[in-house]
Amino acid sequence: MFNYKQLEPSKCRFIDVANTDEVGNGQRLFFELDNHSIVLFNIGGEYFAIENECSHDGAPIGDGEIEDMAIICPRHGARFDIATGKVLSLPAVEDIPAYPTRIVGNRIQIGIPKKSSKPNR
Repeated sequence: MFNYKQLEPSKCRFIDVANTDEVGNGQRLFFELDNHSIVLFNIGGEYFAIENECSHDGAPIGDGEIEDMAIICPRHGARFDIATGKVLSLPAVEDIPAYPTRIVGNRIQIGIPKKSSKPNR
């Protein structure tokens, strides 16, 4: 699985998704962006965005418990790093997309690969 977090900002188009005061520390926000279900997390004042889909069976993972910087899939217990999308435990064996985030003024933006930057899958 391609990790979008590794894209250089010049290869992304950043899209406003929320104001910083809409996602408090420890909170998450769910939304659709470019036909992807994404969950945005505020952890200690830093923002992270991952695909809201477990690579094990396609189930939503955004409501899972968070331990340290990992989210646990509520269906089968697979764990993923929130910052990178890297799979941390079985039954999942494939990473999930993690999207770069940035703050511009008081707006949270998420970087989506430009059309020419999308990987072949």
